[in-house]
Parts: sequence; C-alpha cells; structure tokens
Amino acid sequence: MSTILITGAAGFIGSHLSERLLARADRVAGLDCFNDYYDPAIKRANLTASHSHPEFSLHETDICHREALFEVFRTVRPDVVVHLAARAGVRPSLLDPQLYHEVNVKGSQNLLDACREYPVQNLVFASSSSVYGGSDRVPFREDDPVHGPVSMYAATKRMNELQAHVHSHLYGLNVSMMRFFTVYGPRQRPDMAINKFTRMIAAGQPIPMFGDGTTRRDYTYIDDIVDGLVRTIDRPRPYEVYNLGESDTTELRELIQLLGELLGVEPVIDHQPLQPGDVPLTYADISKARELLGYDPQVPIREGLRRYVEWFKAQG
Repeated sequence: MSTILITGAAGFIGSHLSERLLARADRVAGLDCFNDYYDPAIKRANLTASHSHPEFSLHETDICHREALFEVFRTVRPDVVVHLAARAGVRPSLLDPQLYHEVNVKGSQNLLDACREYPVQNLVFASSSSVYGGSDRVPFREDDPVHGPVSMYAATKRMNELQAHVHSHLYGLNVSMMRFFTVYGPRQRPDMAINKFTRMIAAGQPIPMFGDGTTRRDYTYIDDIVDGLVRTIDRPRPYEVYNLGESDTTELRELIQLLGELLGVEPVIDHQPLQPGDVPLTYADISKARELLGYDPQVPIREGLRRYVEWFKAQG
C-alpha cells in the first residue's frame, strides 16, 4: 500500500483519481482549500465516495500557506504526490494575473520545497496543453518550442515545468509533468464548455459560440486521463513531460451539435468574437505516453459525450 497525497483532491480530476487509487488499495490523503472559484459545495459533493473509504483522509489546506502545507507532509509522509491544485481557467487569468502567479507559481514552489524537505518517490504534476500557445505545429509534441504562451494561466503552467525541472536536476526529485488536453466527463468544472453548453442547451438558452465555430480541441475523457495518471504514478522517472490527450480533434460547432443531438434539443447559437487568450487548435501527439507509460485512450468524443449527458440527466 502506497500513501499518495493529491492536491486539489476535491476537484474534477482529483476526485476521480482518488476513487481509482482507493479502489486499488492505495492510501489517499486529499488536500484542498475549497476556494470560491466555483461553488465549494460542488467540490465537497465530489468527495462523497472517497469519504466513505477508511483509507482516505482530507486536509483542508491552501498550498499558499507554507507552514500548514509542511504540516500536512509531516503528518501524511506521502510516498507519491499528485499536484493538481491550481487556479484554473485561461480567461479568468487575464483578469487577475497576480492571483494566478500567487497560487500557481508561489504555491507550487511551496509544494516543491515540501517534497524536498520530506522526500517522496515520485511527483506527478499537472501542466496544460495551453503551454503550446498558438503553435501551428500539429500534432503538438513534448519537444516542440513552448516559448509563446498567450495567457497568464499558460505562463504559470510553463513556469511550473521549469520550477520542477530545477528540483529534479538539483535535488534528484522524480517529476512527471502532465500536459492535459481539455478534460471532460462527469463532475467537470461548471465553467468549462461541455458542462456549460449542456446546461444551456437543456434549458433552451442560446449558446455563446466564440468565433465561427471552426476552432478545434483535443477533448479527453476523464477515465483516460485518470488511467494516464495512475500509470505515471507507478513509473517514476527523473524528469519527463507527457501529453495526455485523445490525439483527435473536434470542431466547436460539431461539439455543440453533438450535445444537441444527445439532449434532443436543437441548439440556439449566439455568435461572439474570439476571446483573448484562446487558441485555434489543440492536438496531442501521445506517442511518448504510449511508449513510456502504455497510455492508450479508449473513449472517443461521441462515446464520452454520451456518457456525460447520461450522467447529467441522472443529476435531475
């Protein structure tokens, strides 16, 4: 039995990962500050299943509070840390860049320092496909240049990759940086497109479509992301960067139409201009994750949306 500390454990990805690890008999310590980026009651509900497991503990701590974070490490003594806690969202990061720097950069430095003070076997660290900026090299490879982020959120995630590399190089910390590509599925954050569009279509409300609908995303179902994370937890390496995506793309207008078909409602489109910080395309080359992790995504977009809509309807 390994002891695994998950920061951001009450979030969308963290709560699913907690359940998967508990199911395979790991001990999980969840850390979350339950901030108000979205309703904290949603996050607490995300942990319902984990709370019922005897090998789960919850620590309500902010990664920005250095001494409190170190106390969690002293108490838990994790073998592995999965660092998912962050201030998320491209557009909000343009409105409050100081907050994003404080949480994502300084908070993550606290966590890296804690991993040095209380050595861990492996740190699995959430990065983002946003670090590729508006790259026209497709599909995106881990060795592509990532010098042109177009949002503060993307800049903080790239900084995280550099911070972690320093700790790996100087202190021998095993680190895997995970570049997630638009994760969706049950419990997805309410500000994210699939969650928001589903609610609005079901209610007969107009869908804000930014641009002409031809922007494309590599949408990745939550089960595939969790599978990639578990494989990375079990395969520590000195320093690696991995893309985790489906390695397929879907146009925005096609996504909206698919959701309408699954809900049995014709979407009403509210055309809006492209937003600052948005990129026209994300597309993951996952050959490295396939080779080193055995990562093999199983849920294509149509099936993933079907599962999501089924879950949405079950919520009443």
